[in-house]
Formats: sequence, C-alpha cells, structure tokens
Amino acid sequence: MTTPNTLATVDLTNCDREPIHLLGAVQPFGFLIAVASADWTVQRVSSNVYDWIDVERGALFGRPLDQFFTHDAIHTIRGHLQTAVFTNTAARAFAVPILVAGPRFDLAVHVVDDLVIIECEPCIDEQSVNSGALVRAMVARLQQTQDLRTFYRVAAREMRGLTGFDRVMIYRFDHDGSGEVIAEAARAGLESYLGLHYPASDIPKQARVLYERNWLRIIPDIGARPAPVEPALDGEGRPIDLSMSVLRSVSPIHIEYLQNMGVGASMSVSILREGRLWGLFACHHYGTHIVPFERRTAAELFGQMFSLLMESRERDNEAHYEARARKLHNQLVTVMAAEATRFESIVAHLDEIADLLACDGIGVSIGGRAVLHGVAPASAQFAGLIDHLTSRGITDVHASHEIGAEYEPARDFADKASGMMVVPLSRPARDYLVFFRKEVTRTVNWAGDPNKPMNVGPLGARLTPRKSFELWNETVKGQSIPWQPVDLRIAESLRVSLLEVILRLSDITEVERRRAQERQEILIAELNHRVRNILGLIRGIISQSRDPSLTIESFTEVVGGRIQALARAHDQITADNWQPASFRGLVNAEAGAYLGGKANRVRLAGPEVLLEPQGFTTVALVIHELMTNSAKYGALSDSRGRIDIETSLDPQKQLLIHWVESGGPTVKKPTRRGFGTTVVERSIPYDLKGEAVMEYAPEGVRARFVIPAAFVRAAPGTPMTPSEPTLARPKPEDLPRDVLMVEDNMIIALDAEDMLRRMGVKSVRAAGSVAQAMTEIDKQVPDFALLDINLGTETSFAIAERLASMGVRFAFTTGYGEDIAFPPKLLGVARVRKPYTADTLAAVLRPR
Repeated sequence: MTTPNTLATVDLTNCDREPIHLLGAVQPFGFLIAVASADWTVQRVSSNVYDWIDVERGALFGRPLDQFFTHDAIHTIRGHLQTAVFTNTAARAFAVPILVAGPRFDLAVHVVDDLVIIECEPCIDEQSVNSGALVRAMVARLQQTQDLRTFYRVAAREMRGLTGFDRVMIYRFDHDGSGEVIAEAARAGLESYLGLHYPASDIPKQARVLYERNWLRIIPDIGARPAPVEPALDGEGRPIDLSMSVLRSVSPIHIEYLQNMGVGASMSVSILREGRLWGLFACHHYGTHIVPFERRTAAELFGQMFSLLMESRERDNEAHYEARARKLHNQLVTVMAAEATRFESIVAHLDEIADLLACDGIGVSIGGRAVLHGVAPASAQFAGLIDHLTSRGITDVHASHEIGAEYEPARDFADKASGMMVVPLSRPARDYLVFFRKEVTRTVNWAGDPNKPMNVGPLGARLTPRKSFELWNETVKGQSIPWQPVDLRIAESLRVSLLEVILRLSDITEVERRRAQERQEILIAELNHRVRNILGLIRGIISQSRDPSLTIESFTEVVGGRIQALARAHDQITADNWQPASFRGLVNAEAGAYLGGKANRVRLAGPEVLLEPQGFTTVALVIHELMTNSAKYGALSDSRGRIDIETSLDPQKQLLIHWVESGGPTVKKPTRRGFGTTVVERSIPYDLKGEAVMEYAPEGVRARFVIPAAFVRAAPGTPMTPSEPTLARPKPEDLPRDVLMVEDNMIIALDAEDMLRRMGVKSVRAAGSVAQAMTEIDKQVPDFALLDINLGTETSFAIAERLASMGVRFAFTTGYGEDIAFPPKLLGVARVRKPYTADTLAAVLRPR
C-alpha cells in the first residue's frame, strides 16, 4: 500500500500513466451512440442520450438505429462513414435532422474496432457566417506578415477572432518537452502569459499522442458533470476507446489544473510539423464558452493551414543556413579531394570545417592523433571525451546541448564546451570530428516551480496539480544553445563526404570528382526551381478552388484530392530521379488510389509512353479531375460503366489521348464552369501548348488531348514511331529465326528464351560471357542478338562491335539505374529495360 511518505517524492509524471482515452464518459454538451458496424444495432450510449431521444432508459440497446433516427439521417451518416474509414479521422456533418420533427444536430462519425461511433451535439445555426471565407481571409492576413514573430502574433489574434475565447496562446514545445508561450492575444485586463515556460509534465505523453491524432479538442464547461457511457464494459470486459471522440470527457487532474488557473472553458488546436507535435493553439475562457461545431471545424482548418505555412517559413530560414553550409561544403570537398586524404588534410582545413556549423570550437581525433581549434576542452579532457565516445560505439551523427548529462567529467569544462556535435569518421567508430558550443547561462521564466513535488489532493491517491502559477525564475547552467535538425543534416552530409568520398574513395580521378560536383550543383539548382514551382502550383490550386457554395469539409476534400494527385505524380517522377515517367503508371495509380475496387473498369490501350516531368504533373491533374468527375457523376458512378483510354502517336510524334466513357448514366452538359472543368479544358493548351477537346455526349463524356512531342518520350524498348504500326505483334514469318541471347543471369536468360519461343522464334541460343558469345557467333552467325550490357566484370560492347561489322541486327538489355559510358558509335542502338516483357522484346525484334 502506498504511504504518504512515498507519495511525497512523486511529481506530475505520474499523469503519463492515466488512460485518458478510456475514461468511459463524454462531456454533456452532446450525446454518443455506438452501433455495431455489421447490423447497425445500438450497443452503447452515453447516459444523457435520453435528454434528446424520448424513449425509456435502456430501450435503445440492441435495436436498429433506424427505429430512432430518420432515414435521411442514416443515409447521411453512412455517406460520411466512407470518409471516416478512408482517412482514419472523424467525419463531420452539419445541421442534420436526426429525429422526426426534432432539432438539427451536428454530427461526428468515426469507427473503433467493430463499432461506429456517432456523436451528436445541437446545431448552433450561424447562417450569416461563411466559415470558408473566414479561413481564406485569415490565411491571407497571415501571408502578409514579414517575420515569424509577427506571423505568430497575427495567428493568435485571428484564432481568437474566430473562436471568441478570452485568451489565445501559441505554445511551442522545446527539445526537452517543456513549452513556451511565444504569442498571445487576450482581452484587456488579463495578465500576460507571453514568454512563460511550462514543464513537460503539464501535458502528459499520452495527451501529446492524442493531439497528433486529433487536430482539435474543446472543453466548453470544465464544471459540467460528464455523462457515463453505458454499459461501461463490452462483452469482453473492455471499456470504449474514445481516442477519436469529439465529446470525450476530461481527466479529473486536468480539470483541477484548469480550475487552479481560473479557467472555465478551453480549446486546443494542434500545430504539427512533419507529422509531429510542434505546439498548440491554447485557448482559455474565464467562464463557460461553447464554439459551434462548424466554427470549430474552421478553426481546425486554420490550424492545419497555419502548420503548413509555419513549416514553410521555418524551412525557408533553415534553407538560407543550409545553403551557406552547402556552398562551403562543396568548396571544401573540392579542395580536399585534390590533396592527401588523411589526418593532415583535415587538420589543414579544420577552420573551414568549423564554419559549416554555428559553433565555438572544433576538435578532430584520428588514429590517436588529435588537434583542437577555437573554444574547446583541453587536450587531456578531449582525449577522455573521445574514449567515452568510443566506448559507447557512436556510429551516427550525435548531438547534445548538455555534455555533462551523459559524461559527468564534462562538467569540469562546461564553461568552454557545454554542447557537442559528434561526427564519426571511421568504421568501426574510433575516429571523430567534434563541434563544440560554449555554455549559455540563461534565465527561464516558469509559470510556477516546475520541480516542486506534488502532494496528495482531494482526488485521493492521485496527484494534485500545482496551485501556484506565479512567476518562478530558474538560472540554467551547463547547457549550450540546442542543436537543430538542420545542424544534424549538415553534419551528416559532412560525415558522408569525409567518410565515403575523401577517406574511402581516394582512387577516383580529379576529373570524375569535378563532374560529380557539377552534377550535384545542377541537381540542387533544378530542385530549388521545381520546389518553387510546386509551391506556386499548390497555392494556385487552393486559390482557384474557392467556391462560396462549398462547405469547409467539401473544400478540404476537393483541395486535398487535387494536391494528392500532384503528390502521386511527384512520387512517380522522383522514383526515377526526376526522369520521364510512365503515362500508364499515372492512370493506374490514379485509378487504384481513387477508385479502389473499380480500378479494373478503366481500360488502357496503346503504346507505353513516358512524359517529361513538366508535362507529367499537368496531365496528372487532368486525369485526376476526369477520374473524380467520372466516379461522382459519370461512367464510374454506378456498377456498369467503364472508361476506355486509348493512346497513339501521330506522324509528328505527338501523344494523342482519347478518353471515352460508356455504360453510365445519361450525361448532361454542366451548367456552371468550375475549377475542375477549367483544369481539364485549359491546362494542356495553356501549360504545354497542346490541345484539349471535351464532349458531353448523352452516352458518356468523351475527351481528346494532344501532348506535344517535346513532352513525350518512348518507353524503354519501345520505338518512338507513330503508333499504328506498333499495335500488333510481328508475324512469325517476320521474326528472326535464330536469336543469340547474351545474359549472365541464367534465370533471366531462361525467361527471355521462353518469351521468344512463345512469340515464334525457332532457335534461341544463350551465352553468359563475351568469350561464349564469340564462340556461338563463330559456330553460326545469328539473325538477331540481345546483349546484356553489364556481364559482371566485362561489358558486351566488343560483341556489339563485331555484330555491327557483320551487319547483324542487335539490341542492348539493361537494368534500371545503370550508367555506363557508351562508345559513340553504339549510342543509337535500341535498349530494352529490365524486367522486359514480350511486348518490349517484340518491339525490338520487329523488322525495320
């Protein structure tokens, strides 16, 4: 049994063990009904459901939901359920009349295990409020700010204007989990919290996890009595999981915490960066305060837009720092690559290496030899630190802003070096480059004593949150300015260069190194250019998707779908190092991602072609809009329709795309021109200088697009000729009778031989090396040869030159990613990419 003496040393980290998602109750500003996903019978309800549904207590259990809700309400819930399942979030519906002749309710729907959770709260009608227009105006004002401090302050003010709370703070988490109020908007007369720090224990770990899953959390009345969920346990003895619940009740510890602050209602909106919790909009009211559901949804959308803009701005700041380091890095690598690649070379450039990061000193230890520059520990102290690092076996870049916390002897030199960035220079780790940062003594203004032990309070054997939030100053010593992720990226890049390029690849010629550096600079410049274009395109999509008739969730769905189409296109381009990407792959990806099981109703015919990146992203948006419209209104909106997409090449080598829908509902020409229609009809003519024609025939939408030849490339193994001659396989009599297959992988050779024989080739001979191939040619000159470029330690170029001198047709086969310098006279030879198919083989076998 726990005694008061043992509790005296416990602090609020005990809150980390409280199962706040399993409290088994909801806040009473709405009610909850959980139905079985199989038959939609009621399994659980919140005890206050009877305040809205006029039935006897207990009469709901086991009965179908449609006995209580209207059929229209059931239809609406089922429709939104698809979104909830697909996105693993709570779908929303507003102003739904769930009861006959009853009031309207706002709904949140999500799925937990085999239950559909339906949460209802009375609709607060705000007909004069256009939430979409509000958020757009709020974001526009954010975008006009110049610096981050103003950006944060304006965001807090906009959130307060939208939600009406007495106080709105932007709360940013530090590296140790504590947080700081970096911006605030409050009504007149309230004490400012700006600049105050709060310990990590104020927001338990499990609460942070829920903040990453749920963008918004509201408590309209901290004094309201929660409504228990009945029954408390299911047939297997499990409480209901309310992790995604909008109405989820509040931890008694958190309620007491808010009461100690004098808060009567609160709301938080998560701020995420790269999917991780960066901070919160923390909203406080000093009385009860309900924010309508639709307005809360607008606040959530604003929080998401703020997160994206914040991340973009922070990345811009980091990019300047990183670009400077990259420039110095490239210069340094170029110079050092021409010198010796040992200890002396690094020592000679130690000051230049130190300039890569914001540091005060630097040290290097290689093979027991060490040198220190700048503000750094003494030689003996540095040697002890290196021994410590070696004993730990640190093989990756390692950063610490408090060396003494992991290596106690470092307390003795904390005044010179309190932080370190460790860059391993060998495998196994024994040599290190270490950047040092000096101690920064600082005063932290805490909202109350963060180290004060907690006492047992009125909740029994649970901890009571601190009652005092008075300013408490702490002087922090032995720490440096923390290292940021951008510092880690710069250090990792340096590690790779020193370890792999300079120390391990010294046999690379100077010419090859210079060429690699030039390619890197070109790639960086191209990447910067394309990222700016993509960001501009996304901004344009958001702006052009504005439609006053759209609800917030519809606007979010439309914009999200268009951006996701761009993301899929970008994935296909970058998967092959920003090279031309497959049109067939684009159609398959869009059909599979959007249509799921309906994807087989999209049929594609014609030659495989690749599209250049600029053309690919434009065509991707067009295909996305066509696919989306078909699924909503066209051939794919029922169970019978289909889409036929046919591609061909005209004599000018332009790509012709024919889109034909059939079997769906009767088509009517749209009466209004939306952004999606504009994308389909104008993107290709405007961006690519091509052609686009749409026809709304009653039997199905038809479209024809022309992609100029500048954006079209032949797929590997596919001749770049007009499509008509390539649609059919060559006739057996047109095929070579004897084919020599030069391939060093037996399985691949056997597979290719099987394909060739099925096509009608009479004789297929295999050789695994240059010598074997020459022997086969001496025996009998083949009609055609397929030559694997890379034959292990040799290439097939000698075979190709002999066949060319004999007038024998041949083609190269190659694996993805090979980058071999071709002899000039062989550059025009056809190449077939592995893994090849019967179609790609047939294309090169066909007589010219």
